[in-house]
Amino acid sequence: MVGAGCIFSIGGVIVPFFVFDVFPFLPLSSFLCQSCGSPYLCATKSISIQSSMNKKLTTALFSGFCALSLTAQSELSLIPLPAQVQTEQGTFRFNKKVKTAVDAYPGDSIQWVLDNFAKDFTAVTGVKVETSKPTKAQLRMKLNPSLGAEAYKLHVTSEAIQIEAARPVGFFYALQTIKQLLPSRAVLAGKADPQVKEWTLPVVNITDEPRFGWRGFMLDEGRHFFGKDEIKKVIDVMAAYKMNRFHWHLTEDQGWRIEITKYPKLTSVGGWRNSKVLGWGDVKPDGQRYGGYYTQEEAREIVKYARERFVEIVPEVDIPGHSQAAVASYPNFLACDYTNKHEVWLYQGVSTEVINVSNPKAVQFAKDVVDELTNIFPFGYIHLGGDECPTTKWEKNEDCQKQLKEIGSTNYRDLQINFYRQLQDHIAKKPEAERRKLIFWNEVLHGNTAPLGKDITIMAWVGADAAAQDAAKRGMTTILSPQIPYYINRKQSNLPTEPHSQGYGTETVEAVYNYVPMKDVDASLQPQYMGVQANFWTEWVEDSSTLEYLMFPRLAAVAEAGWTPQALRQYPNFVKRLQKDATFYQLKGVNYGKHVFTAE
Repeated sequence: MVGAGCIFSIGGVIVPFFVFDVFPFLPLSSFLCQSCGSPYLCATKSISIQSSMNKKLTTALFSGFCALSLTAQSELSLIPLPAQVQTEQGTFRFNKKVKTAVDAYPGDSIQWVLDNFAKDFTAVTGVKVETSKPTKAQLRMKLNPSLGAEAYKLHVTSEAIQIEAARPVGFFYALQTIKQLLPSRAVLAGKADPQVKEWTLPVVNITDEPRFGWRGFMLDEGRHFFGKDEIKKVIDVMAAYKMNRFHWHLTEDQGWRIEITKYPKLTSVGGWRNSKVLGWGDVKPDGQRYGGYYTQEEAREIVKYARERFVEIVPEVDIPGHSQAAVASYPNFLACDYTNKHEVWLYQGVSTEVINVSNPKAVQFAKDVVDELTNIFPFGYIHLGGDECPTTKWEKNEDCQKQLKEIGSTNYRDLQINFYRQLQDHIAKKPEAERRKLIFWNEVLHGNTAPLGKDITIMAWVGADAAAQDAAKRGMTTILSPQIPYYINRKQSNLPTEPHSQGYGTETVEAVYNYVPMKDVDASLQPQYMGVQANFWTEWVEDSSTLEYLMFPRLAAVAEAGWTPQALRQYPNFVKRLQKDATFYQLKGVNYGKHVFTAE
């Protein structure tokens, strides 16, 4: 018999059993809230519902509990919303010092996580963080190998704080949650807030882990260059929202932004163009010398910065399409028509200038680029693009025509597949530590992908839901990055103050939030889904202020989709929790869209 000591999870929030004392007719079973769709699962067992109970009473009861639960969570203002929260009365107050104890871990990496947290915490609050014995610690960081890699448990009482995790990243995310639980977003932003007189935490129990392993954001710097300070700021905000993949789109028709030492013209020529504005319609190139690029030293600096915040950088060189900047740098072996004049493109849209995949020197070029990217970015993936690759130049090139016959195909897109297969074979010969898995945009699926095998990842953007399912059915892993509504470079409102950009103002914060990843996907395919990603293309965006305005707070909505169980996600509740982040953005020096902030 279930007693008063039993607990139930309602909408992911632990609640006492007294509800069953008051309403004894309720079955000990899993319930589904008629209001929000959240599951109510008995903590001891699950019994099939044979319901003849009063549906109106049941709906009212659980709708009420759902509302109460989410109200409690909204008061905590946590983004992304944790998987499970239990709030209680009481407060933990920080004195001038807080004593800490950390379990041993290889490389003292958990201690390192705490030390990094302590730097900002002490600088902002004035509270010193000191090492102590476990029995005397007010902040205890304890290993729990049973938890998932990114999972954590946070237990705050009026006397002490305890964090449990299996890996350093779990402790890092727990500390991000603590930063959000403080009276101000000041520590999260790393800036002082003079309005806070006392630093406290609410008494709370949180058990948390992400829904998806891939929670990403892509920034296109091929078209416009923003510099390392802006990239670091973006990574800071990503880490605050527990996002873990920064997809860095470094090459385009309009610019090549990463130093490749073997091919210096990629940056000396390909990194610059004769217009800051990209031509489109009535907009004409302005003739201004414009560009920039990252040295390998600068890229490694950013890699280190990201790693300290548990963000992996996925570099993208988009080849063989979207490659006019590369072709302009080395037309003698990259161009299909090398006798013609080639320059870095000055316009939007898709250039027909593509790499001559039939030229062995072009293939070697691509291998060399992959080799240098591998040395710069020590993570598991490299993105090679594959989208919007016109075949018109190949169709007119005799060597490309010949190669198409040699591979036994009549589909010119298969030349692209053959190009990638050669790169894949090259990577496979590397030592294990230097091997990288390849990611492509979903247009690659238009060719015969059999030569590439199943060990590739498809980033689904156009017709994303269908493309992702197609990839999953082929045995490939996939990442959901739907053009609508996850292209957050598009206008986010119809207000007259909206900056000039793409779209019609329909990609609102609400629209972004309400996208349901993996909706109606068969359970057998779901393991192939790695996660979600927002993308930002910069054709129209020339400055950091506009970039930030369009990113925030929509990126927070994507972050919650990647982390929080779908059953717990409700837009009105998200907006309530979001209000506190206006202070975060302001203290961080980040521009943001103010449409959903009531205090603005």
